[in-house]
Amino acid sequence: MTGQLPKIICILGATGTGKTDLALFLAKKIDISVINFDSRQVYKELPIVTAQPGVEEQSVCPHYLYGFLTIREKISAGEFVSLASDLIWREWKRGRVPVLVGGTGLYLRSLLYGLAPIPPVPDSARKEVKQKCEKYGPEKLYQELEKIDPEYARKIHARDRQRIIRALEVYLGTGVTISNWHKRHKPELKFLALKVGLSYNLDDLTKRLDARIDKMIALGAVEEVENAYKVYKDETLPGFSGIGCPEIIAYLKGEITFEQARKMWLKNTRAYAKRQITWFKKEDDIFWLREAEMELVRDRVNNFLGS
Repeated sequence: MTGQLPKIICILGATGTGKTDLALFLAKKIDISVINFDSRQVYKELPIVTAQPGVEEQSVCPHYLYGFLTIREKISAGEFVSLASDLIWREWKRGRVPVLVGGTGLYLRSLLYGLAPIPPVPDSARKEVKQKCEKYGPEKLYQELEKIDPEYARKIHARDRQRIIRALEVYLGTGVTISNWHKRHKPELKFLALKVGLSYNLDDLTKRLDARIDKMIALGAVEEVENAYKVYKDETLPGFSGIGCPEIIAYLKGEITFEQARKMWLKNTRAYAKRQITWFKKEDDIFWLREAEMELVRDRVNNFLGS
């Protein structure tokens, strides 16, 4: 394997499409290691609400980059690329096929083609944007981002504090939008990838998401968020920005009813899934299949690894 780029399999798609199930299906066929590329599944205190693979699932084969950060911590695309790249090379040299599983398109693109060369942002710009976010909240700053960089705004959630702040501080510090910095980047392939996408139409996926939320609630998602909130007591921390957490915290604070929280949770998850579908539809090298068509991927994977 020396002297060639590692071959990796990327299982991607919107939230709730069954990506973990497909990875475990592959684990029965070939020797793999699963590497997470979902920005929400990195938080160790929130395994249920972020739909991380359970202990039994993770025992099937090695799993990496799940539940390794506290709610106070955040991870940038650059930090993710560094961690994931090291793991890919290590597992490839060990004779295992690295399988990337997740739905954060920016992480995957950055991993495969490198990061845009954005210059360092002055501390003054970082501080100014962070203070505005603390004063007005992420939704207000998101409205500002929609005017400055609508292209990037469409790719992220209105409550994604970390990415909103990053986009605004880049613009304030460099005078160039983050979308334009990305366009200036000249991609250089870092790994040989077979991209396998799980596809559902939005109506069918919404039904799956509705059922998954019920399952999360039954497993203790509300209690999980409540326990974490009692410890950290700050809903603006990075780990609480993921869908499900703000809605549950609003319910716990008595601002909305449980039914309202659940309804908002589903609505926001559906909107996020729609953005993910839009992102991945722009990729022209994805082998799309439905969850029920898992057997179809076996020959494609074998051909890819044997080529």
